[in-house]
Amino acid sequence: MRGFFGPEGTFTHQALLTLGDEPAIAYPTVTRALDAVRVGDVDASLVPIENSIEGGVSATLDYLALPTAPLQIVAEVVIPVSFDLCVRPGTTLAQVQRVISHPHAIAQVRGWLDANVPDAMIVERGSTAGAAQMVSHPESEFDAAVCAPVAGEMYGLVSVATGISDNPSAATRFVLVTAPGPCPQRTGHDKTTLVAYMHEDHPGALLEILQQLAVRGVNLCRIESRPTKTTLGEYCFSMDAEGHLSDSRLAEALMGLHRICKDVVFLGSYPRADRKRPKVPFGGEDADYSRAKTWVEALDRAQ
Repeated sequence: MRGFFGPEGTFTHQALLTLGDEPAIAYPTVTRALDAVRVGDVDASLVPIENSIEGGVSATLDYLALPTAPLQIVAEVVIPVSFDLCVRPGTTLAQVQRVISHPHAIAQVRGWLDANVPDAMIVERGSTAGAAQMVSHPESEFDAAVCAPVAGEMYGLVSVATGISDNPSAATRFVLVTAPGPCPQRTGHDKTTLVAYMHEDHPGALLEILQQLAVRGVNLCRIESRPTKTTLGEYCFSMDAEGHLSDSRLAEALMGLHRICKDVVFLGSYPRADRKRPKVPFGGEDADYSRAKTWVEALDRAQ
């Protein structure tokens, strides 16, 4: 059984359907979807982790990487995002005074809203499908929802404007999360997610972390700082690196991080949705590491 950040009709639900049509449970928040995995109510949950416009999803980044109860990413899904402005039948665009949607959705249509309903009050709350559900009630205080067309149809709304995203190429990335266990097999187009905690804050501390990756030819797909939620001004670094735990260059980079960091939370190696293969620098293949190890061992035997 799988869980997902719901309700039905959200982009997370659409992404989940690409993984198959097995039964799934919708949860009202990301934290509850992840907790369901931790306590064993579901085998895995799908949650949003990154948007091409807004960046990382804070709730997922922070709650996924709890040092005391980390989870593991085993797959990712990336889907294009398109929004409509949905209203109850009979409502016109000129009558829209209060609009509701998820904060990331509002951020992706802010330009359109400013240009077309400049006087409307914009409320950021819940999910896009939840917004559509709220607007569907005749007594609702909201006139319109920014949501996926499927969510509008699901709750009997009509689109008063379609394709209102400011960036038509916007996409959202979702991750399928399980309890810790063996990583999916290496495919050659993999990604590894981890969180690195500085040993102490000093000039060059982030550079030291990045050097462990750079000198081994490991490229980052994403890096962002997140507060540790302990002391004001204390941060950790959430990152996605190209490669798999089974890759020698990445395994050695992780060992390097473990040596210099206060803590490193490993969140999984898994296939990339875009199937992009990493650019491995000269000397960075597994065979190169194997030859180097054999050479060093031979030196020792020669003494």
